[in-house]
This record gives sequence, C-alpha cells and structure tokens, in this order.
Amino acid sequence: MRIGFIGIGNMGWPMAANLVAAGHDVTVQDADPDLAGRFAAEVGGRAAAGLGEVAANEVVVCMLPTGAIVREVLTAAEGGAFAAGLKPGCIIIDMSSSEPVGTKELGPVLAERGAVLLDAPVSGGVARAKTGELAIMIGGDDAAAIEAAQPVLQAMGARLFRTGGLGSGHAMKALNNMVAAASYVATAEAMLIGRRFGLDPGTMVEIMNVSTGRNFHTDVVMKDHVVGEKFATGFAVGLLAKDVKIAADLGRAMKMAAPMANLTEERWATARDRLGATADNSLAITVLEADLQS
Repeated sequence: MRIGFIGIGNMGWPMAANLVAAGHDVTVQDADPDLAGRFAAEVGGRAAAGLGEVAANEVVVCMLPTGAIVREVLTAAEGGAFAAGLKPGCIIIDMSSSEPVGTKELGPVLAERGAVLLDAPVSGGVARAKTGELAIMIGGDDAAAIEAAQPVLQAMGARLFRTGGLGSGHAMKALNNMVAAASYVATAEAMLIGRRFGLDPGTMVEIMNVSTGRNFHTDVVMKDHVVGEKFATGFAVGLLAKDVKIAADLGRAMKMAAPMANLTEERWATARDRLGATADNSLAITVLEADLQS
C-alpha cells in the first residue's frame, strides 16, 4: 500500500521501518526534515517535500506527541496543505496518544474532505515497536476502513484489538497508561520504603517478579532502568504525564469520582515539572524519593 507516515521519533521510526520491511511504499514526514531524509537514506522509502505529498497516499499514519499537534498538522499546518491534498477515501490512522473527545471532533472535519479517521494508539514501548509486536487499540466508525487498514496495522503490531467507535482506542490507551503510571508510583514507593528499612532494591524487584506484585515496571523498568541505572526507556515523563491527565480528564468528563486517577495525575505532573518534560519517565523515582524524605 502507499502509506504516508507523519512523526518518526523514538516510536515512529521503528514503526515506519516495519512498514518499509513489509513491502509498503512509505513516504515519511517529520518536523525535523533532516530526520526524514536520514530515514529515507538508512531505511528506505521517501522523505516528503511537504504535507501535501503525504496526504496523497492511500493511508496516512500519525505518530505525534499530542492530539492538538495532530489536529494542527492535519488541518492547518503549511497553510492547510494536508487537508487540501487529501484524496477521497484516504484512511488516516492516528496512532498518537490523543485526547478521545478531540478525536471524535476531528473525525467529521476530515470526513468533509472525503477522508476516514481511525484511532489506533499503541502499547509496548520502543522495544516492541522495533520488533513489530505492539499492542494496537483500534477505534473507528467505518468498518470497511478498519478492514482495509489491517495490513498496515499488522506490520506494526502483534495484537490488534477493536475497542469500539471513534475515540475509543485513545480512551483505552490513556486508561491503560494511567494504570501503568499508578503501578510505577506504588512500586517505587515500596522500593524506597524497603531500602530505608534495609532491603536490597534488586532483591525486592526479583521477589516481586515471582509474586503478586509483578507488573510491567517490576519486570522491565525497575529491573533494567532503575536498579540497573539505565534510565533510558525511551518514553518521556512529559508524555506519560499527558496520558495520565487524559485519563483523569475522561473520568471527570464522565462525572466519576476517581481519586486514584487524580492522585496519579498529580504525582506525574510533579515529576514532569521537576525533571523537565523530556526526561525519561523512569527517573520519576528520584522525585518520589525526595518527597518521601519529609
């Protein structure tokens, strides 16, 4: 298939590379044109001269930091070049961690141009992006478009889930990341308390991983990046804080009291503000440790 790919950062690069490896005709675009050029030279495909060139493809994938940026790129950037260049029937797949309400609002705007919007955010991090084993949560109102997009999604993910109508994939991604973020806080606090008591953090993680406390963070983040001091998961603290806020905002929009979501939002916002949005999320334990000293 002829695919345009917008946003080739830590996640987007390996995802687009898997599309090239699967034999698709891929045109990439990034805010950093040098990055797009390097991708074309090292991986294959082409670097787009502008958003209008990206829009001319059968399928367009977005992997961008926020839903607001997605909307800006698709409707207003370069004088609206993307929207102007859209061909009827184009399938746009937003794989970013966007706000579900915003996604539902963007769908009709793109439909006026003859395009179909799907949301298909991912989970699995950079490691699974590289191997093409991401979990993908697919939301959309057009069953035929979802079916047509399967070869694209299957090249990047090992487990594909239909979550419901447009915006449901983004809602699921935010809620999943809220659970992951809460797990990190609980695990980090347990490790810090245990260390003060005299327990070895490495031993604690080893025990948790064969006990009921096991979670993604004990299995990967704490073992490799905190105890192992790599602090290089490839996922920025600002992005995780954003995802948790999306989940907490969704709870508020649903008029639900969700104290855990609100507390998790607060803890990650604090970590982002102190570390800086671009810091690796695994460094949040240093902020938690400082607060536990009081």
